[in-house]
Amino acid sequence: MQAKLSRRATGRRGAGVGLVALALLGAGLPASAAADERPDPARFHRQHVTWGACEAGLPEDLQCGKVTVPLDYARPQGGTLELALARYRATGPSRGSVVLNFGGPGGSGVTALATDGKEFMDLTNGYDVVSFDPRGVGRSSPVSCGAGADPATSDAEGALDLRDPRATLERWRKVAAACAQHSGPVLPHIGTVDAARDLDVIRQALGDGKLNYLGFSYGSRLGAVYAAEFPGKVGRLALDGVDTLTEPLAEQGRVAAEGQQTALDDFLGWCVQDVACPFGQDRRQAGGQVLRLVRSLDANPVLTGSGGRLSGQELVGAIGQALYSRQMWPSLERAVASLIEDGDTRAIESFSSGGVALPRGRRTQRHDGGLADPAEVPTDNLGAAMMAINCADDPDRPSAGQITADLGRLRAEYQEASPVFGTYRLTELLMCFGRPRGTDYIREKVKDVDTAKMLLVGTRGDPATPYRWTVETAKRLGPSAVVLDNKGDGHTGYASSKCVHRKVNDFLLYGSLPPSGSSCPADPAREAGG
Repeated sequence: MQAKLSRRATGRRGAGVGLVALALLGAGLPASAAADERPDPARFHRQHVTWGACEAGLPEDLQCGKVTVPLDYARPQGGTLELALARYRATGPSRGSVVLNFGGPGGSGVTALATDGKEFMDLTNGYDVVSFDPRGVGRSSPVSCGAGADPATSDAEGALDLRDPRATLERWRKVAAACAQHSGPVLPHIGTVDAARDLDVIRQALGDGKLNYLGFSYGSRLGAVYAAEFPGKVGRLALDGVDTLTEPLAEQGRVAAEGQQTALDDFLGWCVQDVACPFGQDRRQAGGQVLRLVRSLDANPVLTGSGGRLSGQELVGAIGQALYSRQMWPSLERAVASLIEDGDTRAIESFSSGGVALPRGRRTQRHDGGLADPAEVPTDNLGAAMMAINCADDPDRPSAGQITADLGRLRAEYQEASPVFGTYRLTELLMCFGRPRGTDYIREKVKDVDTAKMLLVGTRGDPATPYRWTVETAKRLGPSAVVLDNKGDGHTGYASSKCVHRKVNDFLLYGSLPPSGSSCPADPAREAGG
């Protein structure tokens, strides 16, 4: 699924991983733990975060730290990993911390907090505002698939060649092997179940009796898993842009295509009212203009300033990311106009693809479990981590025969969901091919949680996490889940709706929950695309 890599940063066994010895202990653990060979993860809960200045280039008032977690929770006496943390301190009396996860999966929480921390300054009235790089992400043992591992082609079928689907699947199998080779020992232990256990270590290292948490998109999946694993430790937990807990990746891809098509239709309705719209002023013809542009670029990709080529499928990925927020619509309009009129790809390339295709780039992965230097984070880490985490969370592994047999039907369903995004999203069906089966814990165990009340925010026009997922997940979690219906558009509501922002803050700061089923109106200022 194309889960949220938020607008601020802009839903378990590895194959062939050569185990390299990790440091037995990281800074902050009790010295006696070095000789403790008992499988006792409790020793990781006795550490405390030591905060200090962050590296150059980050805000001066942002503080950085780290915690140490076991590589394998089933064998906590073995290797360890360090997780990077960052925080803005409370401006007055603090009741503890609120931990943020910005989504992805695969987004660096440290980077996102450094870049857009101002959106959360209201929360410093009562909390230290904390975020972190989950295992496999950013500075926390970042995974990589190495340079040149992208299976996508530049033809009209993108990453899925319907003329030879088995050859395409074989390319994905090679990607899985490359990811295992380049990611090191963390890859078999990546995924949301392990990340939730890490989150509980972070909670205790922060000195909090219960977890106060705000998770966006994929971050809602992490929050829900935490609630299932540690129901007695849930404090005030808010989930915005709620992920599915039950749908397989193939269905998530179809839903994503459908949601993105709806967002594209809304964008085109806005765009054609402007004389500068690159798709003209006739709404009935604008959709066809988009499709013709995509097909033209798939047939004849254009050169980019960096020496690469921009295909139609890469354009589709950029458009999809831009549709996450109406505030980005004017920039998208100008970017497409520059591409059509001048062949200038720079503005389009500025939008993150957000898909599963892997950026080609260097790999300088370290394998000792310590924090990676920012310069060491592989350029493909976001895509590699997104695939690894989603695959670790998904138990379905259809065979090559099953995929080939179902391909025609699935392609028709995806194309019906979206003529523009259907082929692009069909890669969701392929990205886990060649990887070990993921956990069934989320589908089978994350339900009927006995926790304090949780706030779930669903946005009606969300292109990535449809509103029905909020309703379905709330029903699955049980009476503890309270739903807030945001009538606006865009992916998640906290940054785009003043009403959602206020209600989430009221809950986190004061424990004030809206009645379940209450709503927030669309924000007129935001809806105008400004």
